[in-house]
Amino acid sequence: MQLSVWTYEGPPHVGAMRIATAMRGVHYVLHAPQGDTYADLLFTMIERRAARPPVTYTTFQARDLGGDTAELFRTAAREAYERFKPQAMLVGASCTAELIQDDPGGLAKTLGLPIPVVPLELPSYQRKENWGAAETFYQLVRACAGPQVPAPGTQRAPRAPGVAPRCNLLGPTALGFRHRDDVVEVCKLIEAMGIEVSVVAPLGATPADLARLGEADFNVVLYPEIAGLAVAWLKRSFGQPCTTTVPIGVGATRRFCAEVATLAGLALPVEDPTLRLPWYSRSVDSTYLTGKRVFVFGDATHAVAAAKVAASEFAFEVVGLGTYSREFAREVREAARAFGIEPLITDDYLEVEQAIAALQPELVLGTQMERHIAKRLGIPCAVISAPVHVQDFPARHSPQMGIEGANVLFDTWVHPLMMGLEEHLLAMFRDDFEFNDGAVPSHLGSGKQAQTEMGIGAAPAAPSVPAPAVVTPHATAGDPIRWGTDAEQELRKIPFFVRGKARRNTERFAQERGIGVITLETLYDAKAHFSR
Repeated sequence: MQLSVWTYEGPPHVGAMRIATAMRGVHYVLHAPQGDTYADLLFTMIERRAARPPVTYTTFQARDLGGDTAELFRTAAREAYERFKPQAMLVGASCTAELIQDDPGGLAKTLGLPIPVVPLELPSYQRKENWGAAETFYQLVRACAGPQVPAPGTQRAPRAPGVAPRCNLLGPTALGFRHRDDVVEVCKLIEAMGIEVSVVAPLGATPADLARLGEADFNVVLYPEIAGLAVAWLKRSFGQPCTTTVPIGVGATRRFCAEVATLAGLALPVEDPTLRLPWYSRSVDSTYLTGKRVFVFGDATHAVAAAKVAASEFAFEVVGLGTYSREFAREVREAARAFGIEPLITDDYLEVEQAIAALQPELVLGTQMERHIAKRLGIPCAVISAPVHVQDFPARHSPQMGIEGANVLFDTWVHPLMMGLEEHLLAMFRDDFEFNDGAVPSHLGSGKQAQTEMGIGAAPAAPSVPAPAVVTPHATAGDPIRWGTDAEQELRKIPFFVRGKARRNTERFAQERGIGVITLETLYDAKAHFSR
């Protein structure tokens, strides 16, 4: 196994826990050793939920391995039912408990509980968190909605005249990136079109709600990583069509509304006047963003959507696109092919860091890991996908989908570039005689008396610029190009959003001329050369 400081996804039982925590009336009995209860922190500390997850752990210890750990599980499951009285129970094992092969599903059946008990077979050493969430939701949907499946060959009854079409919203979970706010926004969109939202699941749903899923006319898939398996089963069992467009960005929201209207048999809706991004795209200020090089990484749904929005609505140049969701690698490869770039499919954050350093983008759109990587490399970053930290679960309404979601993307992606420019200007003029920390405010004059009154001394002298080298060392073929100290310092004075381009051009200029060490003279010569 590969040891890692960071990981994009936890084991699959964490995905199952996300489903159980999102729903009401569900309890998860997890066969796990003492120490595997860390997952509670994800919901109480990061998502800041008011209640701990509905999970009971067996928490066996080393001394229990010589006894009957199976009886420990049966006792824990029986006591969990008597205490919490859930409508349905999930049973499974953590990655560690999986090794002792106690078969939680078979043990739970022997208890004869009067509720549906759903056994989860989650191979911890082959699969990860999102797959575990998808499999858990699929098994719950089958267990709850299975008895309502019509007999083969049964035709779906047409909707009665005057009855509003109905749909289900599927995919949002606990610990999902802005899932709570996305549901509010998408419900607002759908209801404004005259469509009734029948069930939102798993977030906020009960097992009884899952039993009603087949009553809707169609399903809206918000997060294919979570809802894909369940939606495919609902389509086979109940003949329900589903949406294929995720409404992230202006264009995707318009396509989503058109698709929903078609499935519901309604006219296309009128565009929402609160949408502000198109105005900015038509403004003069937007030209500041044109052609910015952006690197995108995250779960497949958000990464592909962000890349399309960045290219078509912000006029960015997508230079990198990747995902840790190996189950959706095909979709990401197809999206990358449209941009003419090679996709990055990996769950190793070190590979992602190497790719970002090599491509030198001017903006990174990624997870909290890419935020740390970008900070270390001095590149602006906006978070677009899980895994995320507590700061990405804001108390305010901050969706990624729909009309307001497009406005949030506009703010979230533009601000790092704008603030980065401001920070660069402050850093660039820090040593200027008029703007340095020791300078006297202009309205107080510049005399000695004013300085004394302010309690500050004379402004420090600006550092002298070292003279360029008289002789520029030349390199032989194959030697790496090095940057001299003076040239490196001068390079840092160039604004961050063109610094990468300046570095690349200078190194290319030096390589073509066999220059081994880049000096101030080389940097200025390269600037003059590429300015022609």
